[in-house]
Amino acid sequence: MPIATTNPATGETVRTFEEHGAAEIARRIALASETFERYRATSFAERASLVNALAGILEEEAGELARTMTIEMGKPLAQATAEVGKCAGGLRYFAEHAEALLAEREVAGTAAKRRSYVIYQPIGPVLAVMPWNFPLWQVVRFAAPALMLGNVVLLKHASNVPQTTLYIEEACKRAGLPEGAFQTLLISSSAVEGVLRDRRVKAATLTGSEGAGRAVAAIAGDEIKKTVLELGGSDPFIVMPSADLERAVEVGVRARVQNNGQSCIAAKRFIVHERIADEYIERFTDKMSGLVVGDPLSEGTDIGPLATRAGLEEVGQQVEDAVSKGAKVLCGGEALDGPGWFYLPTVVTGITPEMRVYREEVFGPVASMYRVADVEEAIALANDSDFGLGSNAWTEDEEEMRRLVEGLEAGQVFVNWMVTSYYDLPFGGVKRSGYGRELASPGIHEFANMKTVWVD
Repeated sequence: MPIATTNPATGETVRTFEEHGAAEIARRIALASETFERYRATSFAERASLVNALAGILEEEAGELARTMTIEMGKPLAQATAEVGKCAGGLRYFAEHAEALLAEREVAGTAAKRRSYVIYQPIGPVLAVMPWNFPLWQVVRFAAPALMLGNVVLLKHASNVPQTTLYIEEACKRAGLPEGAFQTLLISSSAVEGVLRDRRVKAATLTGSEGAGRAVAAIAGDEIKKTVLELGGSDPFIVMPSADLERAVEVGVRARVQNNGQSCIAAKRFIVHERIADEYIERFTDKMSGLVVGDPLSEGTDIGPLATRAGLEEVGQQVEDAVSKGAKVLCGGEALDGPGWFYLPTVVTGITPEMRVYREEVFGPVASMYRVADVEEAIALANDSDFGLGSNAWTEDEEEMRRLVEGLEAGQVFVNWMVTSYYDLPFGGVKRSGYGRELASPGIHEFANMKTVWVD
């Protein structure tokens, strides 16, 4: 894929960029390594000042930055603006809390010693391979804790969001971060291996597809380097009879179509108790049918285009496969005619295991509906997936809540709300959704040397 901004609402290529060549890649890796040796010695107060300054720049320039993000990947402008605000908040959170999260920890034990304790130290340059769907937040949620820990960042971002990518690097410089603390690599996926195999690059984090995660993990494993992977998701949204049905519909639609349906933690499989299934599905379908699809820069738009033509074609093929095998489309089920890569909000029922939508992640505004007889069947169906990122459970029954929280195979369970990521909650998945955690205390510790000290 060329490194270019192509507006998904029109299909027009707005701007193209040259890839960094071997010499420039080598220069940037060397600079990162050199900068790390100085940056690691800075105090928490110094780092917090720099990270807070970056947050201030994002807040001041939120309008312009949000518009750039929308033009590059198509999310509604209001959602892009909210993403910028969330990123500023994440930067400020880690600026405030990193010192406490990384504080020296005394260890009590029975071994003969005068004192033992644990300290957390940075490890060096970390390669971040990031996706286009949340082009700012995906970067910040790794970079904020990394920079506060004292690591430095090499970012290989998705090829279709280069202007957002370069903005982040430039904003870091304006915030006062030393040159080399945060650098963008304008490279294709094929160049990632060479960067990761460089001995000066100490680890990697990737958010993206299962295939990309497998490739990066294989290289890192061969080099014996730490990785954190956040891959795909096919999150269940379970609704039991005791749930607040109106709210479960409203939040369920929002959970499915957030970011134009292109979110790993979007609700994708709606598993509804048979006693309320007819009413829930009818109300859900009515709300999906009423969503406004159109120009993401317009104020009244609910759903913009899918980010790439390939993504639009993939979603269409998945729905067509289900229909050809007996599924029923209650609304949507097709792309819009005309320019841009728009797909109508879609609800599909009658899904069976041989259909692609049963096993695969659908990265677009398509909701799959299932009926179950009880909470145990709901858990079994939810767990019949290769993914285990997030899960949504709707019930007011305490015993059902306990069973759902304990029984769902996922990195997170949100009860009576939609899955999202917060600064102070660990974020990540199990099974083929990846491993490791971002955010909160576990996130800042992932790329730290947890050093044990024994004093006799």
